[in-house]
Amino acid sequence: MHFDPILPAVVGTTFIGLIFALVFRHFKLPLVLAYILTGLIVGPQCLSLINNIDVIETMGSLGVILLLFFIGMEVSPDKLRHSWRISIGSTGLQIVLSLLSMFAIGSLLNWSAERIVLLGFVLSLSSTAVVLKLMQDKNELHSEQGQHVLGILLVQDLAVIPMVIVIGIMDETGVQSNVIAMQVIAGIVVLLLVRWLLNQAYIEFRWLNKLKVNHELQVIGALLCCFGLSLLSGLMHLSTALGAFVGGMLVAKMKDSLWIRTSLEAFHVVFIAIFFMSIGMLLNIHFILQNSGLLTVLLLMVLVGNTLIATVTLRALKVSWAKSVYAAAMLAQVGEFSFILATLGRQSKLISDYGYHMTVAVIALSLFASPFWVALARKILPTNTVSTE
Repeated sequence: MHFDPILPAVVGTTFIGLIFALVFRHFKLPLVLAYILTGLIVGPQCLSLINNIDVIETMGSLGVILLLFFIGMEVSPDKLRHSWRISIGSTGLQIVLSLLSMFAIGSLLNWSAERIVLLGFVLSLSSTAVVLKLMQDKNELHSEQGQHVLGILLVQDLAVIPMVIVIGIMDETGVQSNVIAMQVIAGIVVLLLVRWLLNQAYIEFRWLNKLKVNHELQVIGALLCCFGLSLLSGLMHLSTALGAFVGGMLVAKMKDSLWIRTSLEAFHVVFIAIFFMSIGMLLNIHFILQNSGLLTVLLLMVLVGNTLIATVTLRALKVSWAKSVYAAAMLAQVGEFSFILATLGRQSKLISDYGYHMTVAVIALSLFASPFWVALARKILPTNTVSTE
């Protein structure tokens, strides 16, 4: 009997992923952590069910595009307008303090200014996917600090635009000036689009109504909305994931757009799992074991440092101590866009292969440790800190 050689990898990965997902769900932990662990187990470092790194990275790229598209639909631009002072102020201060912290460390280690800026950017971004899941599981999405956290995450994701442009300017491989100019123009256009969205009650595209009469047309149309805007963003030399995120925000403002979300829901589940599995597959277990002591120290520095930075910025904006600390614990991990920035930094020769693997390991470990860090904050802080009203 003949069967496709890819079937053992698909069946094995699905089975292991399901087992881990059931275990993590039993202990009320985010499933994204189960997906990361699954990727580590089935990847080239352990069982080697999947060995082609290029395929892994490609599937992961598609996953992050769909991930950010759905996040864009979940996080309405209205949230930014309602808490713009805290969202923008806190994000700006966090980026500045992250850069200053990396400058202090980099000066001792004789790092270049370019590497300091890159790593400062990487550490200043939190994981929208993980944080949203943590808040949804605890019904905290509509609490006061929940709204603050959502606004901060939205501004952080938008801040990736100038970060990508700055990394392009620092590119040591010789980026042409016209590429940088295109990035600047595209970044301005995206920011203007977001501002325009803030002032719209809803947007209506009548021609899209023709797609709603047939489910197949709905699926194809929904995929085009997601990947078409990603392609446009990529052609303008910005992150394709960023284009998907802004596309999701645009869809959130569209009148009667529920069918787009419904049509892509199955793709969303599958590719989100693939994206986080790809993170686990890219982890070098031997590298982690060889550098376990340093990684442990770096992980603690990231969690404690990001918590302190976010607490200080929120307190500076008149948020209470308890709510500042709790929101800061939510934001302590390093996020999805940081993987993109780290990859750009590696391609631009701003960090070495060793630095890239170290950065990816710290990001993945921070995502894995985040639920436990937040649980610790819940246990320490007063019980009335979190309000679900």
